[in-house]
Amino acid sequence: MGKIISIINQKGGVGKTTTAVNLSAYLADRGMKTLLIDEDSQANSTSGLSKDVKFSSNLYDVLLNGEDIDKAIVKTAIKKLHLLPASIDLAGAEIEIASLPHRESVLKASIEPLREKYDYILIDCPPSLGLMTLNALVASDSIIIPIQAEFYALEGLSQLVKTVQVVGRKMNPRLHILGILLTMFDGRTNLSLQVAEEVKKYFGSKVFRTVIPRTVKLSEAPSFGEPVMTYAPKSKGAEAYKKLCREVLKRD
Repeated sequence: MGKIISIINQKGGVGKTTTAVNLSAYLADRGMKTLLIDEDSQANSTSGLSKDVKFSSNLYDVLLNGEDIDKAIVKTAIKKLHLLPASIDLAGAEIEIASLPHRESVLKASIEPLREKYDYILIDCPPSLGLMTLNALVASDSIIIPIQAEFYALEGLSQLVKTVQVVGRKMNPRLHILGILLTMFDGRTNLSLQVAEEVKKYFGSKVFRTVIPRTVKLSEAPSFGEPVMTYAPKSKGAEAYKKLCREVLKRD
């Protein structure tokens, strides 16, 4: 049975989509049949794997229009990596889902049958703790929390952890934190080192040993519709996500 992992942080700009795209690419490169679900209405994971590609249907159509999920899933240029794309329509999905029965498990009902087809299903969550994120938590086995190595890194994280605990207790007992990932790390600055120390003090062994550096190549790759694995395979960013993939496979 495939594992479902949500990449989640209610703060924007912390490397969540970068992690979702690049981790899924390296999992596929390791021979794992992988599906990336873009749950964010900004559709950055979608464009990060499919520049200028038009889709006949997307996650919104699956959740609210009854579209066959297999028809909405598309292949990417990476062997063994598939994508369930997002669209701007997801911006209003929370309001529409709120009126449905079992509103917190609409996503789970749609993707649970896919466990038999994929080794890993990754969900790129929107930057909020709304109903779409709740659906991802209910559907997932575990979560990865990217944290930017900046002054306000831990701000709001207690609320996220509390939400995960509540969902685990009431709706999804298998849910757990797979790991905390430090992103946009610059080892030359005292701030990055201090934040890393603070995060490790707070989360202990949950913090991944791998840290994701702040690099130009990681920022450039999405504009070409590629993961860093194919855009700049020898870059520091590529090496970091390759290491993260190995850690995820060991922990999971």
